[in-house]
Amino acid sequence: QAQLAESGGGLVQSGGSLRLSCRGSGFTLAYNTIGWFRLTPGKEREVVACISSSDSSTYYADSVKGRFTISRDNAKNTVYLQMNSLKPEETDVYYCGADIGAMGIYKLTAEYNYWSQGTQVAVTS
Repeated sequence: QAQLAESGGGLVQSGGSLRLSCRGSGFTLAYNTIGWFRLTPGKEREVVACISSSDSSTYYADSVKGRFTISRDNAKNTVYLQMNSLKPEETDVYYCGADIGAMGIYKLTAEYNYWSQGTQVAVTS
């Protein structure tokens, strides 16, 4: 059974860094588009970054460009989200998702088939 296990959330001060990990089991992440999303209460889940399976091209939301980096470690079947210069308004629950069989960049939650359990990121001012 395909599953995504997420780790790395926590509490950090404004300007600090965190690295989120998304480890796959039951399937190979390298063959699928993987996205990181965040959910603020009262809002829809929004894409933060994603990485394609075909050429590992990446997409970043404008709000995180230059501060966040998505990457793969295929040997560990894991995708990471390095988050630097975090802001208080980025306090959210973060999720990774897998778009099974996809090769390109996909930004809509409806396109993703599997989700992690979510991890809380809290940024204090």
